[in-house]
Amino acid sequence: MKIVFMGTPDFAVPSLRALVSNGYQVVGVVTQPDRPKGRKKVLTPPPVKEVAVELGIPVEQPEKIKNSAETLARLKEWAPDLIVTAAFGQLLPKEVLELPRMRCINVHASLLPKYRGGAPIHQSIIDGCSETGVTIMYMEEALDAGDMLSQVKVAIEETDDVASLFHKLSLAGAKLLIETLPPLIKGTVQPIPQDITQVSYATNIKREDEEIVWTKDGNAIYNHIRGLRPFPGSFTKIKGENCKVWEAQKTTDRNLSGEPGTIYLLNQHGIGVITGDQSGIVLTQIQPAGKKRMLASDFIRGAGSQLSVGMKLGE
Repeated sequence: MKIVFMGTPDFAVPSLRALVSNGYQVVGVVTQPDRPKGRKKVLTPPPVKEVAVELGIPVEQPEKIKNSAETLARLKEWAPDLIVTAAFGQLLPKEVLELPRMRCINVHASLLPKYRGGAPIHQSIIDGCSETGVTIMYMEEALDAGDMLSQVKVAIEETDDVASLFHKLSLAGAKLLIETLPPLIKGTVQPIPQDITQVSYATNIKREDEEIVWTKDGNAIYNHIRGLRPFPGSFTKIKGENCKVWEAQKTTDRNLSGEPGTIYLLNQHGIGVITGDQSGIVLTQIQPAGKKRMLASDFIRGAGSQLSVGMKLGE
């Protein structure tokens, strides 16, 4: 059986490796184009391309698959029996969806029908969920709307951030994929339609979503920070300049006096800030504009020495 794999980031890599190591014939890989990365904007291939090249699998990198006659022709040449996608980052046109005889399936990082869309891992942490998971489903033209083939649940720990949850879900997804393929090939899987009354969406994170809203309660702000760490990152304004917030800690401080966003504490642990429910949260690692990531306590002793209790962040 010939398989074409479509994926882009690190999340997709375990699924690609699992297919190959379990003896499936991956005849081609489709991924996003190389992109500039880092401060020096070095053109860098996506992780899936790096692995495909390592494994000697042909690669296509269309900017938009629906507009690439070359990629569409290559797909027909590969003549896959099945297309497997995992965080590919593009919607597949009808022509591609109808190409393989066994259809197209997707490894999606949520418990569908909850969190359809491009940022389900981020959103599950931001929303304070205690669990999420992976769903493998048939693909349709509508976003993440296909019938479900299998699911697995994964716990979200209090200390998880996007990086740690990406890792856990990528491994869970690869394992679930390999467990799902044999019954799928045999035709014994019973697809389950998604309950449309339970559908929710996790759209891609926008710049305005990254700013910390201090009027929210302390728990929500803590989840916001870890739900955007390490990418794209959350930020607040200190003296009118954006400051990325890398790490924060909850506190037992309650019934604080002051407006949300007000600094109430400056010490060796970091910058204590009043939140919307009058609880405190301490910023422990930050990255001021134009500077490297640092401990908030180091910032207080250095460039941030002019910070004072009573000063308000976010303005």
